Amino acid sequence: MSWLPIHPTSHFSLANIPFGIISRASAPSSPRPAIAIGENALDLLEFSNGGGFSASPDIQKHADVFSSATLNDFAALGRPFHRAVREYLQSVLAAETRYPELLRDNRQLRQKAILPLSEVENHLPLAIGDYTDFYAGKNHAHSVGVLFRGPANALQPNYMHLPVAYHGRASSVVVSGTAIRRPWGQILRDPNKTDPKVPVLAPSEKLDLELEMGMFICRENGLGSPVSVAEAEDFIFGYVLMNDWSARDLQAWEYVPLGPFTSKNLGTSISPWVVLADALEGAKGPGIPNETELLPYLQQDTDNNVLGIELEVEIISDKTAVCRTNSKNLLWSWPQMIAHHTISGCNLRPGDLFGSGTISGHEPGSEGCLLEKTQGGKIPLRLNTGEERTFLQDGDTLVIRGWCGENGAMVGFGEVSGTIQGALPLF
Repeated sequence: MSWLPIHPTSHFSLANIPFGIISRASAPSSPRPAIAIGENALDLLEFSNGGGFSASPDIQKHADVFSSATLNDFAALGRPFHRAVREYLQSVLAAETRYPELLRDNRQLRQKAILPLSEVENHLPLAIGDYTDFYAGKNHAHSVGVLFRGPANALQPNYMHLPVAYHGRASSVVVSGTAIRRPWGQILRDPNKTDPKVPVLAPSEKLDLELEMGMFICRENGLGSPVSVAEAEDFIFGYVLMNDWSARDLQAWEYVPLGPFTSKNLGTSISPWVVLADALEGAKGPGIPNETELLPYLQQDTDNNVLGIELEVEIISDKTAVCRTNSKNLLWSWPQMIAHHTISGCNLRPGDLFGSGTISGHEPGSEGCLLEKTQGGKIPLRLNTGEERTFLQDGDTLVIRGWCGENGAMVGFGEVSGTIQGALPLF
């Protein structure tokens, strides 16, 4: 319980304490770190300047990180520091706080530091240097493989042996609420036509969502120094929801032989609040079983290392449910992704972003993208209004939500949303 009013169904309970970057209307050009608590944000710059961290000399010593415009400096201080700050803030906000004079009974500081979430603007939580999107959702990979190659060749021979991934475009990762422009690109209008296959340049006609989780890195490893799967947890800062928008018609033409490019770089939306790794320790469990004998560098001490987050996707114009699934539908854990990413000696840096890949279940209604749900456009999704969708239309707004835990102690992500805007005229 907190002395601040928090609704039992709030994603931002005292058990959570997610971190983000906000600005207030009175200082729109001055973004700063904050936490979400109930329907409020606690401005950590104002809290720090008002002596809020004075009861912890170890935190106070590094309080300058709360004057930064991103969370990178805070993330780089490592998981023990993140843990200490989260636990300290929980104790300050607890109903039976040991430090009532710091905030609860300090009316002047409360007025400066506590703001309604409805009155703040969210920004990207970290400056993203690199973005890697994995393909760890086995159910999605199999379903899409069946559509493109048939059941016998649905998964490529390497899929069960390593976490497949590609490098995405960090510059087009945007915070929730940012509109997504329909992209132009090369499209093969008649893929079944015999050679020569000649594309046209046109706006994408098969724009899709991809329901994913995102993970931020907090530590750097030296170039040439792989990270073992056992130590990979120490490199995880926290998690966000992700929608990796995809132009399926562009993708089908360009992805052979090197993978997606312009079909993915149009935009990737993430939720604004980073849920710290420690807040989700209780949400870990088994993922999709992998009976393949893995090479030693990918072998884990436990199979209970995949997060179990309830996920849902909705078209908000008429509240049509698109998907309901759980992030446990992954073949690979985040530590395995880190271990494989660095086995070559690739150096990670604080603020690097990993995507899980599309998360789908086995059951109808658990498909994490429209490509699966509509069987490549053959079976339209019927909206509550009676309209139909095979892929996204201009004006559609999608929202993804994710949470775990019980009412009163929920650990949630809020939501990530985006609206499709029409393609701009070229040149």
